[in-house]
Amino acid sequence: MPFKILAINPGSTSTKVAVYEDTDLVTEIKVDHTTQELSRFDTVADQMNYRKQLIVDALSQKGIRPDGFDAVIGRGGLLKPIPSGVYEIDGPMLDDLRSARYGAHASNLGALIAESLAGGNAARAFIADPVVVDEMEDIAKLTGLAGIKRRSVFHALNQKAIARGYAARQGVPYESLNLIVAHLGGGISVGAHRRGRVVDVNNALDGDGPFSPERAGRIPAASLARMIASGHYTWDDISKKLAGKGGLVALLGTNDVREAIDRAEAGDKAASLALNAMCYNIAKEIGAMAAVLCGEVDAVILTGGIARNAEVCQKVGDRCRFIAPVVPMPGENELEALAANAFGVLSGALQPMRYGES
Repeated sequence: MPFKILAINPGSTSTKVAVYEDTDLVTEIKVDHTTQELSRFDTVADQMNYRKQLIVDALSQKGIRPDGFDAVIGRGGLLKPIPSGVYEIDGPMLDDLRSARYGAHASNLGALIAESLAGGNAARAFIADPVVVDEMEDIAKLTGLAGIKRRSVFHALNQKAIARGYAARQGVPYESLNLIVAHLGGGISVGAHRRGRVVDVNNALDGDGPFSPERAGRIPAASLARMIASGHYTWDDISKKLAGKGGLVALLGTNDVREAIDRAEAGDKAASLALNAMCYNIAKEIGAMAAVLCGEVDAVILTGGIARNAEVCQKVGDRCRFIAPVVPMPGENELEALAANAFGVLSGALQPMRYGES
């Protein structure tokens, strides 16, 4: 009998779930959440029972019992820095997520919901490759200010899955390749994968790196310091400018790349400049990661939702194709990646780790 796996990916405005038998998709469900619905909860963790019940109801409508799974795996949230891998959900992990010890984000709900659904049903509960996967070398973390270090916060789940998928297509181990993977979405992360480890990557959560549809990206430090010191903005104002209301939102009033392209094609010079500048900065970050890998790059992979846009891929590729072949592998693939990791454990191919022991 195939293993039955439930994968859960909570986002800020939706919860995506998928049912797999081994690694074959059975059904996929998206439950949307309005701002009004979520505003009645004081914290992200408080949303757990509400979102869990919506998942149970959605599965019931498909004739699927929530107690019939061998494993439930959720998207990993903001935890302490940990190595890449599959983690069995344990008490210390749940405590850190409930208290938002390392930050509040909708992805924190992945483990909370997975553990609750698995509990008492003889199912195992996991997360895999959360955004805090940290394989960065010390040299990449050091900055010119004592007490401030660069952090590894990026689209680890998709970057790792896409890199392994590319290696499988080439018929070689992921650990034998040097890759640059650029995840292009509301936030953009560009990682240098050296022989199976992401040795450097920009902090996409905080808006570091290229500016994106919603992130301000790397901006002149003194200019930002003057803005903060002016007294005209609260910390919440600044935070939103850096992540949420930065990037294309700040420049064009939209986070939709397709709209930006349509406006550019209709003659909107501001839209054309903003779009070209975003692609320019993505390519520049890819170039920086090529330097990290000493120019020894087997492929540059473009992934994420924006990688479905041929024009963006073309603009980025034109600037960095000299580094290595540029390979678009669009989509987020997070549910598929979660299911593959859970199957790896259930089938004995992967050994799960314990967060409390890491």
